[in-house]
Amino acid sequence: MTETAVLRFRRARAALVACAALAAAAGCAPGGPPEMPPPEVNVAVVASRPVAEWDTFDGRITAIESVELRPRVTGYLAGVHFREGGEVGKGALLFTVDDREYRAALASAEANTARATTRLEVARTEYARAEKLAAARAVSAEELETRRGELRQAEAERAAAQAQERQAALDVEFTRVRAPIAGFVSLAAVRPGNLVVEGQTLLTTIVSVDPVYVEFQGDERMYLKYQSMSRNGERPSSRDARNPVRVALSDEQGFPHQGEMVFVDNALDPATGTIRARAVLSNKDRVFTPGLFARVQLLGSGLRDTILVNERALLTDQDRRYVYVVGDDGKAMRRDVELGGKAEGLRVVRQGLKPGDRVVVNGVRKIFFPGMPVKPVVVPMDQPEAVPPPPAAAAAEPAR
Repeated sequence: MTETAVLRFRRARAALVACAALAAAAGCAPGGPPEMPPPEVNVAVVASRPVAEWDTFDGRITAIESVELRPRVTGYLAGVHFREGGEVGKGALLFTVDDREYRAALASAEANTARATTRLEVARTEYARAEKLAAARAVSAEELETRRGELRQAEAERAAAQAQERQAALDVEFTRVRAPIAGFVSLAAVRPGNLVVEGQTLLTTIVSVDPVYVEFQGDERMYLKYQSMSRNGERPSSRDARNPVRVALSDEQGFPHQGEMVFVDNALDPATGTIRARAVLSNKDRVFTPGLFARVQLLGSGLRDTILVNERALLTDQDRRYVYVVGDDGKAMRRDVELGGKAEGLRVVRQGLKPGDRVVVNGVRKIFFPGMPVKPVVVPMDQPEAVPPPPAAAAAEPAR
């Protein structure tokens, strides 16, 4: 008998003694005080039915894509073209850099390309004329080779000019900073008139919106459990299959959102003994924002016959969990149990109970010690506080 049960027993015995004294003072009939009626408690019949267990973890919502936007050219910022904190599409114009210097460079590059093209046309003409004269033996082979070299040089000069023109055109294009992904954009870190430096100045950040990741960590015990299940064929590994997950935010009841596993890390962290995992969720309704806390349930087993009890039936004695089971003799007996996860809103019992047992789900505080008589009232397992309907009222007497 535990210390708590002993204390309850002593209190009950003291109450009985006090009752006996009051009864004697009131002139009760000899033979001792009347026995107290057994307390009424709600009991529910446990049942075994096939369910799949779900393991619960704490996680965070993260964006699939996140970009720190920096300029690709140096210059003075000319404009900001988005609503800070709003949603932008891929390719949306966000910033403009003063492009006058780059447009001038583009015009110069275009002129160089035109000059190189003219030189190439002259070189081609000279080479064609040298070929005809060489065929008539009017020029030497050395002269023909010189004209061929001039043609190749003109071709290379035009190619270089064209490359410079393309680079200048890119610089002009880079003065218009566009969103590389669709998503929510943060604050503009730089205002118009400030100098921005190519590849250095942070302009803003963008995070993708739909879909999103939920990241969480499992401990070594869970990891070994899943590995064993995969080897035994009970459930495929999340590395090989998109096992289902259920997700809830901190203000939500149950787990209303559905997702799929997409990642399990290649090693456990030796400092914490945990391994990282990730699932993907649809976010079409924009329910999730990166950084939100989330509760995650991962499918922890295949369908198996499982005994379920309500959380209200569970008691704790130091490091052990137990319930009170009411037998046919109406006595509440302690039964130690080994618990599993949750399923269908109830708690899985791995060991300690069998189908048909009647477990006290409401009124356990009325039980002072194991073996105490009680008056069981049967209620559904998922409704521990249900009140049974009153007995049918007696038929009214006929009028006289």
